[in-house]
Amino acid sequence: MHTQEIGQEVRKLSDGANQLGVRAHNERLILSMIQRHGALPGSDIAKHTGLSAQTVSNILRKLEAEEFLLRREPTRGRVGKPSVPMALNPDAALSFGLKIGRRSADLVVMNLMGEVLGASQTTYPYPMPTEIFTYLEGGIAELTQSLTPYQRERLCGIGIAAPSEIWSWTDVLGAPIDFSIWAEIDVTQEVARLSDLPLFTENDGTAACRAEHVFGRGREFADYAYFFIGSFIGGGVVLSSSVTVGAQNNAGAFGSLRVPAPGGGELPLIDAASLHPLEAAIAADGLDTTALWTQPQDWRAFERQIGPWVERTGDALAHAIRSIGSVLDFEVALIDGAMPPRRAHPRRGAHPAGAGAARHARHAAAPPRGGPRRRQCPRARGRLRPDLRAVLLPIEPAARAPACTAVHPRPAARANCRRGVMKPSRRCYPPPV
Repeated sequence: MHTQEIGQEVRKLSDGANQLGVRAHNERLILSMIQRHGALPGSDIAKHTGLSAQTVSNILRKLEAEEFLLRREPTRGRVGKPSVPMALNPDAALSFGLKIGRRSADLVVMNLMGEVLGASQTTYPYPMPTEIFTYLEGGIAELTQSLTPYQRERLCGIGIAAPSEIWSWTDVLGAPIDFSIWAEIDVTQEVARLSDLPLFTENDGTAACRAEHVFGRGREFADYAYFFIGSFIGGGVVLSSSVTVGAQNNAGAFGSLRVPAPGGGELPLIDAASLHPLEAAIAADGLDTTALWTQPQDWRAFERQIGPWVERTGDALAHAIRSIGSVLDFEVALIDGAMPPRRAHPRRGAHPAGAGAARHARHAAAPPRGGPRRRQCPRARGRLRPDLRAVLLPIEPAARAPACTAVHPRPAARANCRRGVMKPSRRCYPPPV
């Protein structure tokens, strides 16, 4: 019999779920499925979630009564009675999202379908608390005026995405010594003075990963690493179709990875694949760097500086992707960033930032012979706004149902069950202890 040693701490397992917890999870699962796939009838929802038809019917009635779902026209032409697709009510839940960056802040109000109903932006040399909270207060008041009375009633929270320990970037930002006052600021208390809406905060890299997972290319994959190229590179990790935050809420902090330096030796990824080296190169040539951060972005004046930056960034990302791929078997690495949308480029045919990084990643991140193939999917901002990261926090739905833990005699049945596309059959046996 195992005897615990004195002083050895044994962590508890995850908490169980009572009936209310399971029902809440199933409600969020159904909302997530409809958000991803569009209007669905109850029969399709039951088939894809593994829930019974009666359970799905009860949840759909409840969500419709709470005005989260809307009935669409019945679908006819099949055997049996017509099916009634259920769609999300876009205005069922609205939230504000504030992205605090090193050089700019963005505020948006968004509905449940990801439609931006209003937006504003401010730029600065460095973010000071007084300026940020004044901007937030005025922005909320301004954006609220553009909403209907019903939409105002459905506001459910404020999300803030900001770098972890932003006060530690004083030297890099060239900020004055009083910039360190951020270490003493209680953001929850400051926001409570401005609004009675619930507040949700998260690391900006993880928040960006959530936005990609809900609205972007992340919907195509279950396991991937996500890189966001901002002033300082960050990212996130998705495992089993869920964003993983880690024990310290810092999963995907890829900036500390060591990569080869151009002149030999090593340097952290944050100094090799971020926008701040590009900003420094532009400033060194006597150009105004404001266009890097203002919306809409136009980088045509910086073509000469972008070329060398792309080469260094692509090479650094390739080494970083290979390093993390040796630890976790990701399907893909998604490369995103606070860059202009893709456009025609005379040498590469696409925006140079996305194209250059992808080209390097495909060559340097190839797996060992005989191993699984990996793909790197470049995105140069594409259709996602960086400020959508924060606005998702109050209303983000659940990603998917838990994987089936039953033991299947056939591998194909086990795989399908884990993907949530079939119910556990009679051949599913209890899992081993």
